[in-house]
Amino acid sequence: MTARINPSILAADFVNMERDLHRIATADLVHVDVMDNHFVPNLTFGPQMAGRIQDVSPIPLDVHLMIDNPEKWAPGYAELGAYSVTFHAESTTDPVSVARRLREIGARAGLALKPGTDVEPYLDLLAEFDQVLVMTVEPGFGGQSFMPETMPKLRALRERVSQAGLDVWLQVDGGISEKTIAIAAEAGADTFVAGSSVFGAENPALAIDTLRREAAAHTHTR
Repeated sequence: MTARINPSILAADFVNMERDLHRIATADLVHVDVMDNHFVPNLTFGPQMAGRIQDVSPIPLDVHLMIDNPEKWAPGYAELGAYSVTFHAESTTDPVSVARRLREIGARAGLALKPGTDVEPYLDLLAEFDQVLVMTVEPGFGGQSFMPETMPKLRALRERVSQAGLDVWLQVDGGISEKTIAIAAEAGADTFVAGSSVFGAENPALAIDTLRREAAAHTHTR
């Protein structure tokens, strides 16, 4: 199974964004964190900045919307050309309709779950999504410690995806490092968001390669 590494630009130098994007050109996608200071207590940027990142990035965009009202805002990020747009289950009462709209536009549709959100209500809906993101920290800020107590949720998702024969990526985001990526891979993740462990490295390309190898070594064939 492929291990995908998606560095989070939350850990990049915002003043030198284009430079930092090219430093991670060997990654699979670039994880773009959009925060509105309502759904989470932090503010990053919106469609205008995401559009410029799309213009200059050497790799596709994996947009993570930590915002209210994805029904209104999520389609716009798909229209910008983002490869994948993930929104939070907690921010909508109708995640399936949001996902279907994203797919109509041409983006992969992702559903994100906070650490405390029960996965059970969404297990029968997995065919409606291309990716499920299990947050391994509380969303809103980078640099937090990995929460191993979220791994049972990931195992439940992997079991259902495998049983149903679905092509759904299982992503983790938060505290991912060379040490914790093995834990997440063993629990069933195949797509990994890494921030400071990539952008904080002297050689981001080498850090990406190391993370990818470590994840692959701990990924069971399913």
